[in-house]
Amino acid sequence: MPVLLIRHGHAGNRKDWRGEDRLRPLTPKGYRQALALVKRVQPWPPARILSSPYVRCVQTVQPLGDELGLKVEEVEELAEGAGPAAVALVRRFRDRPVALCTHGDIVPEVLIALAGEDRLDLGPDPRQPKGSAWVLQAEDGRFVKASYLRPGR
Repeated sequence: MPVLLIRHGHAGNRKDWRGEDRLRPLTPKGYRQALALVKRVQPWPPARILSSPYVRCVQTVQPLGDELGLKVEEVEELAEGAGPAAVALVRRFRDRPVALCTHGDIVPEVLIALAGEDRLDLGPDPRQPKGSAWVLQAEDGRFVKASYLRPGR
């Protein structure tokens, strides 16, 4: 029962967005990445989908929620800057099939924590581009396997 750790899809440049950053939406490329994510994670269907409340994160996992008939649950633990809370959330769900959508500052913080505490092997070049995901599998209370899923185009 893996945890799917997802970085939101492409949402353009933060500097070009004039509104509140929490409201910055996906670009057309980001929408394509969100649709591609549905097929990429098909072998590991989550029972729940949790997302940062930022619009771009919710939009990234909404197609997955629609496909599976699941509501996207917005949680502050996955918002930008919520590193330790996000790590704790990932650990709480280690034995449940869940998809978690978050930000570029959170994904590496979670991966570094799991690599250090659980000695999780992330391979020689762990990546986390926009629209990508990690499949994190746990056994006996610790994460033991991580697989990288590249983003769609």
